[in-house]
Amino acid sequence: MRRHLSTAICLALAGLSMAPLGVVSAAEVRLATTQLPRGVVPSHYDVAVTPHADKLSFDGQVTITLAVTKPTASITLNAADLSFSKASLTPVAGKMAFDAPEIAVDEKAQTATFTFAHPVPAGSYRLAMTYTGKIGTQANGIFALDYDTKAGKKRALYTQFENSDARRFIPSWDEPNYKATFTLTATVPSDQMAVSNMPIASKKDLGNGLTEVHFGQSPKMSTYLLFFGLGDFERATARAEGTEIGVITQKGMIDQAGFTLDSAKAVLKEYNDYFGVPYPLPKLDNIAAPGQSQFFSAMENWGAIFTFEYALLLNPHISTQLDKQRVFNTAAHEMAHQWFGDLVTMSWWDDLWLNEGFASWMASRTTQKLHPEWHTELDAVGIRERAMSQDSVATTHPVVQHVETVEQASQAFDAITYSKGEAVIHMLEGYVGPEAWRTGVRNYIKAHEHGNTVSDDLWTSIQAAAGKPVTQIAHDFTLQPGVPMIEVRAAACTNGRTAIALRQGEFTRDRPNKTPLRWHVPVIAQTVGGKPVRAVVDGKATLSVPGCGPVLVNAGQTGYYRTLYAQNDFDALKAQFARLAPIDQLGLLGDTWALGMAGNEPVSNLLALITATPADADPQVWSEVAGYLASLDNYYQGDKARQQRLRTFAIGQLRPVFAKVGWEAKAGESVPTANLRMELIGTLADLGDPEVIGEARRRFAAQKTDADAVPVALRKTITAIVAEHADQATWDQLHAQAKAETTPLIKDQLYSMLSVAQDDALAQRALELALTDEPGATNSAGMIRAVGFHHPEMAFDFAVQHRAQVDKLVDSTSSSRYYPALGASSTKPEMIQKIQDYAQKYIAPGSRRVAESVIANIKYRMMIRQDRLPAIDEWLEKHSG
Repeated sequence: MRRHLSTAICLALAGLSMAPLGVVSAAEVRLATTQLPRGVVPSHYDVAVTPHADKLSFDGQVTITLAVTKPTASITLNAADLSFSKASLTPVAGKMAFDAPEIAVDEKAQTATFTFAHPVPAGSYRLAMTYTGKIGTQANGIFALDYDTKAGKKRALYTQFENSDARRFIPSWDEPNYKATFTLTATVPSDQMAVSNMPIASKKDLGNGLTEVHFGQSPKMSTYLLFFGLGDFERATARAEGTEIGVITQKGMIDQAGFTLDSAKAVLKEYNDYFGVPYPLPKLDNIAAPGQSQFFSAMENWGAIFTFEYALLLNPHISTQLDKQRVFNTAAHEMAHQWFGDLVTMSWWDDLWLNEGFASWMASRTTQKLHPEWHTELDAVGIRERAMSQDSVATTHPVVQHVETVEQASQAFDAITYSKGEAVIHMLEGYVGPEAWRTGVRNYIKAHEHGNTVSDDLWTSIQAAAGKPVTQIAHDFTLQPGVPMIEVRAAACTNGRTAIALRQGEFTRDRPNKTPLRWHVPVIAQTVGGKPVRAVVDGKATLSVPGCGPVLVNAGQTGYYRTLYAQNDFDALKAQFARLAPIDQLGLLGDTWALGMAGNEPVSNLLALITATPADADPQVWSEVAGYLASLDNYYQGDKARQQRLRTFAIGQLRPVFAKVGWEAKAGESVPTANLRMELIGTLADLGDPEVIGEARRRFAAQKTDADAVPVALRKTITAIVAEHADQATWDQLHAQAKAETTPLIKDQLYSMLSVAQDDALAQRALELALTDEPGATNSAGMIRAVGFHHPEMAFDFAVQHRAQVDKLVDSTSSSRYYPALGASSTKPEMIQKIQDYAQKYIAPGSRRVAESVIANIKYRMMIRQDRLPAIDEWLEKHSG
């Protein structure tokens, strides 16, 4: 049911629209990094836009209420791809008149400067501008998405402003520290739905097929959180905690949004309680859009979350349990931002992790609490592993990082910001305790609501609530890069206690002789089955833990560090592996893999640990085992004889587990078991298991006459296997299905499947198809990237060769990430040179982090093939048969 609040209710709930516009003084804006001249501060934007979707352009007018804090002859703000026709400056009070300013646009700096004949005195003013702008086809600024329906092609408009693209929609102080209120008016086709951050306050029928829509005034917020959408939409709503919650989809898809709507109700209640500050807007919409971006799936616009359909809708024909979990986690992440990011915002992009790391942690915590049947608590190890993978090479960076440019800000959205940020919060919550942590968070939110902060504001609040020295630990883990490594040596058990010596070093994958940094590391240690002992390790420590037997360090896996055991201590743990809690089994596997590959311990330890994994281990443990075996298999690409020996071992380990899980779901099976089924089928196929590949092909062919041949839960997995091992006829069949499909979510996935073929000729066809209009503007870049997994050299060369065309398919601020990443799975030295040449030619020196990281990881994989695989070969030879 579509519900609209009346104008009176909107104004009353907003609490702002009927009040006089406030003027911000210089003292109210905390001194922060800025790329704009200081001395002019906006307090309110009154925006009016008329989009012309058919022409991919729009007309705009904005009046900005601002404070000039010291006399100035010019006013400079951000603007990108905007053309100005008129501008004027008038005092808020008084009758002073200023001549029309000269307007100078700096395209490189993305600024517009308004210069006046005489200096503007300090005071309060309104700067009015009339301008035109462009509607793009990628997710930057205001953009159009075209999609298929049974009724034909449709076009919808959306906006995406983070990190620095509001300037493509409104000339503005487009930096997070310049918070202001907004009113938005849009002139739109009368038969389409317009949506923004606030509810509609009023409408005016213009009588020519157009309607003027006025949205209520927003709270004070950063420019990047503004949102506008327009299209053939429908909206479902519910009420929770005094808030109207809505989900908006293209027409005909709203029935696929029920889970998101129900989840939002539960999450809102949880967050209102956790944060101690009720959600402050009258409504909270989640807007689903077809297509995809290469770099994000959802955006936390205040009161109007934008999410691509694949991360919000559950299609009964293709969606899996993992899709359901992703939908919930995405919604929980973006809703956490409504407080941590929107209500309280980082002062500058250096502290982006305050937004993303916290929202990631909050989403994980909430998923675990509201859906314990999913057992997502075990995901903490995988999250930590993703962070440590990037954090252990020379090209890493601190969680709190120095950002100077728009492009550098775009590169900051990475595993360090998200996953390390989340892991560090997880560790600190474990150190101070969940109640003290929540109290600190609540105090932080209340102290800084509608304001901007830096990381130390959070640490000060947590430390005050906990009464423990948090700031030193937090600084160690957020202001310097890298991964601590705790080396463990256990002594003989005496009088029922075991003494362990701990020494802190640093884990690195590419600098074996690096002088280690130093951290204060919260450590939890215990004997297997014993009581835990806690300590903060600063360099060295000796602990006495109750009990006799193998010692486990980082018990519970809340710590952000690697644990390196002496070989005899590792062997003792391996013998007791079946007794460890699943999360500790995952932690030990992760450390053993990473430390073995880096040369800190025998790489064969991993294979020995895999053979010690009991058949009835937690499904998520077996899922990780499958992932490690698949990763090893990838290192052997191009060497069939050696690869086949590894595959024989890997298939031998996984087949008995799969025999228990089977192709068909069983009544009452756990959620992790259902997920493991997909993982094992996919991994066994990747390992070349002829039985699994054959059965996938049989089921795929049989679905024409047998509706049950391909269960919904396995549809994507089976189709991917068929696509990966496709011949020309099969590829043509999938291509025909993609062209005929009218559901965007399914259509997008089919075009992605066309790009995963192992066959060189089919991969080339996918690349050529990506540059046509057929797949859709937001699918093409993803197709090229998918080809790059099996064919990195081919994909990279093709993209660079067709760079003028490919640039149009990639988010404009993200090309410095996109092109180098195409070569990421290569193990060839010539790819290193190609990426270096590309970076030298096309990427600014301060924006080459991704290129340098890709190169570092190619070198690492080359090292693995040369230095580590021989030991794997030796172990396999010894244990074969």
